[in-house]
Amino acid sequence: MFDAPTTLSPSRIDSFLSCPLAFRFSSIQNLPDPPSRASVLGRHVHRILELFFAHTPADRTPAALRDSVSAATGELTDDTEFQYLAFDPDTRSAFDTEAATLAEAAMAQADPTQIDVVALEKWVEADLGPVTLRGIIDRLERVGDDLVVSDYKTGRAPRAGFEQSALSGVRFYALLCEEALGERPAAVQLLYVRTGDVISVAPTDANRKMMLNRVKAVHTAIARACESGDFPARSSALCSFCAYKPWCPAFDGDPDRAADEAPLRYTGLGRRP
Repeated sequence: MFDAPTTLSPSRIDSFLSCPLAFRFSSIQNLPDPPSRASVLGRHVHRILELFFAHTPADRTPAALRDSVSAATGELTDDTEFQYLAFDPDTRSAFDTEAATLAEAAMAQADPTQIDVVALEKWVEADLGPVTLRGIIDRLERVGDDLVVSDYKTGRAPRAGFEQSALSGVRFYALLCEEALGERPAAVQLLYVRTGDVISVAPTDANRKMMLNRVKAVHTAIARACESGDFPARSSALCSFCAYKPWCPAFDGDPDRAADEAPLRYTGLGRRP
């Protein structure tokens, strides 16, 4: 019924595992996926930090951070997802203030003049046999001779006991580094800029094997779903934020109407990567 994708990203793998039907809408049918305030805020903070860490270590000063905030904020003028949110002056001011505060908090996690940046927002991809895995790594850095993958998070850190689940995405990035760059990172870490929490893990042979098996298993499951057309809805707390809820059978919607109706509802938007 559908052509199976030949590429996957860590976020798309998580999407399929969270809800196959939402994955079908976004990644198979490429239906518009409207942004949320949280998603635009996160992307904006990532851009601020990208501009800031592009400075040489000695130039990563508070003034440079303010300049990076200003430059990234200026870029929002032409950003269609930001425009879609249609902020009024008060909500726009609150958004700008929060973004700047989060960027400043990120600087407090570690001395930015001591971070040896290798690459920022680096696109990597690797052919894993049945599928190509690809994604964007927020920050690659050196700690001594070791390579470290850092991933910024603007939300809350996971509750105790859920850390390993939160690390699944960066474990994929460790696999990507090893396959595409020929080097296994000594550590992959989640940097929760809002709270200052850092969750880190050292990749191992066992982790690599687990990730390879997971990619292949998920791709096989997606291919089968594409062949059969069976993409079941999976209800969870995420349903409250799902753009495709109007067409979900769990809420008395008709999935077959989404292809015609979603583009009309979300005019001018494409799917997010």
